Amino acid sequence: MRHQKFTPRADYRLAEAQRTQASISLTEKFRHLKSLTVEFGHFSPEGVTRNSQIKYTVNPDHAKSVFRLDCPNSECIGGDFDLSETLTQTVNAREGTATGEMCCQGWLSKTTIDRVHCHNILRYKLSLEYGLRAPSEPGQLRAA
Repeated sequence: MRHQKFTPRADYRLAEAQRTQASISLTEKFRHLKSLTVEFGHFSPEGVTRNSQIKYTVNPDHAKSVFRLDCPNSECIGGDFDLSETLTQTVNAREGTATGEMCCQGWLSKTTIDRVHCHNILRYKLSLEYGLRAPSEPGQLRAA
């Protein structure tokens, strides 16, 4: 039996995965959210070189309300990008899109903890669509 070696990075990622899994689904938190499409690109700390570009549609029934993306730096410790608050503010305002940029505040590597931040950049666009609010009690009619 092989035992997993715990490192600061592994410990952080495990804690974040548990936090995400413990959260409720997007549908439970935002009953009127019909769809969410996420476009994002990872950029170097200088913001010039794009390392990846991804676009995907989220299934609100299965996606979790802790909405985070991993930092692309495989050595980054304690960083990543948490879009949960941005998503909450966008939904609460019933806005159709949210765009922005975040800078990873994790440590560049285990040898640079407390000295050098990662500073990779995430540029994102959230596109949201809304439907009718689901009834809160059985038998209750939906508002028009």
